[in-house]
Amino acid sequence: MSTTAMRTPAKIQSLRAQESEGGDKNAGSQSHLARAVTLHLGGKREEALKQLQRAIAANEASAEIYRAMGHIQFELGSFEDAAKSYRILVQVKPQYATGWFNLAVCLERAGIWEDAAQAFHRASTLEVGYVDAHLGLGVCHLRQEDPKSALFSFERCLELSPNYEEALFGKAVALQSLGHPDEASALYQEMLQRNADSEESLANLILIGMGKEDFDMVREYSEHLLELRPDSTVALEGLASWACAANEHPLTAKFCTLLVNSVPGHFEGWFNLGLAHQKLGRFENAAEAYEECVKLRATSCEAFTNLGIVREQLGDLAGARTAYERAIKAGPEALAPLWNLALLLEHAGQFEDAERYYRQVLDRAPKEEEARFRMGFLRLQREDYRGAAEAFEGCLKYRPVWPEAHANLALAYSGLGERDHAERLYEKILDTDPKSMDALRGLAALAIQANDFDTALEFHVRLIDQGERSPEVLYNAGLMYEKAGQLDKAIRLYRDALAQQPDMPEALLNLGRILESNGKSEEARSCWSKALEAEPALAQGYFGPSID
Repeated sequence: MSTTAMRTPAKIQSLRAQESEGGDKNAGSQSHLARAVTLHLGGKREEALKQLQRAIAANEASAEIYRAMGHIQFELGSFEDAAKSYRILVQVKPQYATGWFNLAVCLERAGIWEDAAQAFHRASTLEVGYVDAHLGLGVCHLRQEDPKSALFSFERCLELSPNYEEALFGKAVALQSLGHPDEASALYQEMLQRNADSEESLANLILIGMGKEDFDMVREYSEHLLELRPDSTVALEGLASWACAANEHPLTAKFCTLLVNSVPGHFEGWFNLGLAHQKLGRFENAAEAYEECVKLRATSCEAFTNLGIVREQLGDLAGARTAYERAIKAGPEALAPLWNLALLLEHAGQFEDAERYYRQVLDRAPKEEEARFRMGFLRLQREDYRGAAEAFEGCLKYRPVWPEAHANLALAYSGLGERDHAERLYEKILDTDPKSMDALRGLAALAIQANDFDTALEFHVRLIDQGERSPEVLYNAGLMYEKAGQLDKAIRLYRDALAQQPDMPEALLNLGRILESNGKSEEARSCWSKALEAEPALAQGYFGPSID
């Protein structure tokens, strides 16, 4: 993201009152200096610099020679060389405030902030009213991430020159860095009253607005800045953040596209572009944006995770798995990619691999009970009833009131043959929720296993009364009525089951048998024919015992 905009002193100063150099001004020095000035006036800076260097080689250098050298070297962009010249100058003239100031500016341009701060401080000490020295010192403190000292320097500058815009701006930046956004905003707005097109003030107001999540403010200043500078990174960032906060996903995509076209290496721009496309259901576009993200930052767990999600949406399960695995490598402590990969593998039927990743989730977050629940469910699928029971008991340890976990735990105990334990669990669920379908189904199944058909019928009737109309429940209830000799009810329920699943062979066979006993042979044969169409293996043994 963009950083706070700052200003720095732009140039060295040379037109201040000069001190008399006394004996230093010998004829040779004056001659070299005169020729250098003439060459400089003619625009021949390099030649002028060589002339000054000849004075040094001839041991005819004076303080004025070094001052001139520093000036020309600065103009040529040789800031470190200029700093060396000014450093010699202040050694010769240690009380020369302008020399210290110019040394500081050269060091500042070279990015040597600590030495620059010391030089600005020396200049401001030698000449307490030296406004630009206080300003430069404040800027150096900002660069050194010492906004408290910077604020002191800018306020000293404003005491000397209350309307000094550069110092006012610096104070605003320092206040912003110190966490006083409202005070900083007031100063930036004051500067906008003086200059409505102050790009630095607009940029910093955008950043303050984003920090405060005041997106109306962000939009106002971003639109203004974008009018002034159509390629402004901070303005595009601001408008993208406003659009995102407003759930204006097409606008988010628009501004992020402009942002990454302007700054191709802008990671956040690509990431937010991917997010916008993802929310719009443009998964191909989202994948392309996230691919750019991971090229720019191969350690971004979040970018790889989102890439996996959109790859999964596109049906590219291999690509999704690769992305999740890279996300796990990039963020070893992150849970999201582990979860997503576990679910992906579960849906693909790779239960053992899925369980391994759920276990990793639990290793990182033991109270992540949903992972424990999924692990228990997978163990049920594999008929690992002991392991399933252990997992669901762990779920209930962290969330005692969890009907689904209770029901699955009961299934696990049922699979282990511990019918009484399973029954108690189902009854406990019914105590809390008398209409629990899971508990009623479980108790019905246990009753059938125990050949307790009267109890099984009771639970099936309760299921049907509560709206459970699955073919299996209807068939089982019909079978129970048939065993109880209530054939009319059995016929009705078999027909209801077939209305849900017309090719259910068991219901067709049983219905046909009752119809045949009632003298409805033609309809019975029709049912048996349909049963054979649905399951041809039923024809085995029709003409007698098996011959194999």
